Amino acid sequence: MQTDNSTAPNQSPPFANINLFTSDAALNDAVASAGLDAAALGLSEFGRAWGAADSFDLGRLANENPPRLRSHDARGNRIDVVEFHPSWHELMRRSMAAGLHCSTWDGASQTERAARVFMAYQTEAGHMCPITMTHAAAAALAREPALAKVWLPKIRSRTYDASFRPWWEKEGVTLGMGMTEKQGGTDVRANTTQAVSRGDHYEITGHKWFMSAPMCDAFLVLAQAPGGLTCFLMPRFRPDGGVNALRFQRLKDKLGNRSNASSEVEFEAAFAERVGAEGHGVRTIIEMVQLTRVDCAVASAGLMRFGLAYAAHHARHRMVFGKKLIDQPAMRAVLADLALEVEASTALVFRLTRAMDAAGSNGAEAVYARLMVPAIKYLVCKTAPAFLYEAMECLGGNGYVEELPLARAYREAPVNAIWEGSGNVMALDVLRAAGRTPADANGLINALEQTAGVQAPELRAALTGNAPERHARLIVERLARLGAAAALREANRDFADAYVATRLAGPSHSTFGACDLTHVEDKLLARVQA
Repeated sequence: MQTDNSTAPNQSPPFANINLFTSDAALNDAVASAGLDAAALGLSEFGRAWGAADSFDLGRLANENPPRLRSHDARGNRIDVVEFHPSWHELMRRSMAAGLHCSTWDGASQTERAARVFMAYQTEAGHMCPITMTHAAAAALAREPALAKVWLPKIRSRTYDASFRPWWEKEGVTLGMGMTEKQGGTDVRANTTQAVSRGDHYEITGHKWFMSAPMCDAFLVLAQAPGGLTCFLMPRFRPDGGVNALRFQRLKDKLGNRSNASSEVEFEAAFAERVGAEGHGVRTIIEMVQLTRVDCAVASAGLMRFGLAYAAHHARHRMVFGKKLIDQPAMRAVLADLALEVEASTALVFRLTRAMDAAGSNGAEAVYARLMVPAIKYLVCKTAPAFLYEAMECLGGNGYVEELPLARAYREAPVNAIWEGSGNVMALDVLRAAGRTPADANGLINALEQTAGVQAPELRAALTGNAPERHARLIVERLARLGAAAALREANRDFADAYVATRLAGPSHSTFGACDLTHVEDKLLARVQA
């Protein structure tokens, strides 16, 4: 007897045509807390467009058809071109048209841009790598006004141009980055790539073990100049119109981030221009890294929101043992705990963007941004992989197959904790920054305690004292969770109390759902609309 499979019974409907803004109460609260007018900014229209079925399908296609490196043409000429599926180019076109790569350089706040980034990551994460780096690179270029003058108009363009031609012939450009080398990795002072001055430019010879987004029009790279480690801008084309000597060896075969190209590259006397003074390479490029770290945290919070919304969507439609999954007590406990983490992570990353917006005129906010960027990146980005795994498990076996997007989101999640400084690097950055300005660290702890309604004397002692490096993660996780409690207290007192009880005051739980949130469970789940 033939079975009619035209309509699969008891399967949740497709997760598509979701307004990623109006369905997200926590994101709405964050935007409102920043004093932004969501309607005037068109955030609902953005959320509807990026949550549409065709947008999700672009994300699927971009990941099912990853980029390919063409090192030579049919005649054996070296070309070093990366080819992408049309879906990638369409995603890039939409993101650049929305100004995700440049809007803060046109007067938008960090918070407004972050709200769009938060949503775009839920649709497709890989293409956001060149978007993030283009946005952040402008901060480093500001160290070299002559370069900024000619490049910034191209960066601020809303036009995506994927053609392989000199940057000065294009209306809009994208920028990538190459810092690490195979022998040093995070320890960039161990870099061996050499830069030789040729008067008005430098020639760089060496390699990069990770060159992010090799299809970009130019890259910020670090190399050893006579004066020490220095930052350079290296375009794909030399001023005479010839292709610059960047030789891509291969594309990285990554666990996730499949739609995006990451490469190994060798430089053979490649043309480059200095950005900042010789010997100030780390100081120059850190302006860029600070912004990319914020994007990592915002991205991970967005991925968690997507996982929660997808899991709740499935639970509201799936029948198990005669009841919807959403009505099963054990499943409700898991979903409520996931929802609490999303509420806290969302409040925390947008509290950070508000601090960055105010840092130029408010000393306390500048301290918050300086100390909390690495702490927040540490907590949010390291929480995301376990979170996405739990959301995937809510779908059972369906969550583990590639036809549904949670498997892709799960593979995507670890990269934000690794790129732009891994967990240990972030934790040590916080300790060093606090050690340099203990009075600032003490003031920050006081402010967080007052807002969160939690006393943390042991944290103050550890952060402002001589804490051993082996305790770095313990200290920084505690700091970030105190920050989350404070951010959540400003948004929703009931949720803040629950967060403090389950993340700060009570015994830690290693899996989601292994805590009692009965008193706020219904309220948490009611806010997960999608």
